Amino acid sequence: MASGSPTSVWSLGATLGEGPVWVERDRALWFVNIKKKHIHRFDPASGEQRSFDAPEYVGFALPAAGGGFVAGLQSGLSHFDESTGEFRRIAEVEPELPANRLNDGTVDPSGRLWFGTMDNDEKAETGAIYRLGEDGRVVRSGGECCITNGPAVSPDGRTLYHIDTLRGLVFACTVADDGSLTDRRLFCEIPNSEGYPDGPTVDSEGCVWIGLFFGWSARRYSPEGKLIETVRFPVSNITKIAFGGPGLRTAFATTARQGLKPEQLAEQPLAGNLFAFEVETPGAPSFEVSIGLK
Repeated sequence: MASGSPTSVWSLGATLGEGPVWVERDRALWFVNIKKKHIHRFDPASGEQRSFDAPEYVGFALPAAGGGFVAGLQSGLSHFDESTGEFRRIAEVEPELPANRLNDGTVDPSGRLWFGTMDNDEKAETGAIYRLGEDGRVVRSGGECCITNGPAVSPDGRTLYHIDTLRGLVFACTVADDGSLTDRRLFCEIPNSEGYPDGPTVDSEGCVWIGLFFGWSARRYSPEGKLIETVRFPVSNITKIAFGGPGLRTAFATTARQGLKPEQLAEQPLAGNLFAFEVETPGAPSFEVSIGLK
């Protein structure tokens, strides 16, 4: 349960803030502004705010074992070194689909990277879910749709959630020992009139938090797919939740200005900012990418 209302903690005004992740090794929240090609770092203890330039649209930056991050750029995966600002290619993704870009990602408890792709124009159903294999090659794992969001993985690593945003469908899959996905099933459905399901994340009880784009809220669902909590925001486009801070009891939320008309922006001066609120149930810990890196 949330114990406080969301408040703005970084007046960023992001076009498309996304991909928040708590990085325990430096006690900071990292996230991206996709369309501005920026990676951001926020230290809630000191209030320090840092920004880094990416060479392409960047959908996520997730911590890598041994240091640095795996960044999901438009054309593929790259290692990002925050100390130098340098990017080094890890794997190309969908070279035959230059209009696609990487969108959202997560790391499961075994250190396996999962991510999705999408049509940057948000029209063609060319997106899919991938994982980074042990040999450093990307493996297509299903989930074909226009805008993928997620994946998110349960605390025990056995269930993966991914989203078909435009259709408002959230799916659950069983993760086999070899990383393949089986038993794909509908987890929940959200009507477009209530908002478009964006990035999911999972808390320590296995409940799934989903940000709603054009929905003014984030929702918490039980592991069985039942809606159990709604947190309202002063802005309409909530893209994703991440848990951090002491005991992982602070929920951080990225938001976006994309898709808002001038009159809507005038009514939502905080649109695109980073928000935070406290929760009673802590989040699940984040993990470092360790599989498939050379």
